[in-house]
Amino acid sequence: MSTASTRLPEGRYGRSPAERGDRPLKIVGAVLGALLVALIGYFAYHYVGENEISGQVITFQAGDDAVRVHLEVRKDAGARGYCTLRSQAANGDEVGRADFRFDQHATRIDKVLTLRTTSRGTTAELLGCHAG
Repeated sequence: MSTASTRLPEGRYGRSPAERGDRPLKIVGAVLGALLVALIGYFAYHYVGENEISGQVITFQAGDDAVRVHLEVRKDAGARGYCTLRSQAANGDEVGRADFRFDQHATRIDKVLTLRTTSRGTTAELLGCHAG
């Protein structure tokens, strides 16, 4: 007994319709994937690469008319800039905000700063550091 094959001989009649339709989709997918990777790289460079100054609040001590903030700043040796701090009251109202400049040549700066407030502040928040 012999069994008959139901498959067509390979390569005899060209590619199947599914194979012909996949190629343009693969090309479009590869191009879109490459563009997405390039876009992510662009934003990552501008987010990480351009910010020459970064800071971190280590501790803070609240008072009735000021908040003492221990701030650690890391920056490039020649970079100049400022960091913005704010304090909020227990109800969430902003009671103090100030910019503090960092023009020293050092790459790591630890400073205890005094942020004046209009009433008792319960937080010390670093809003960001900017070169310039």
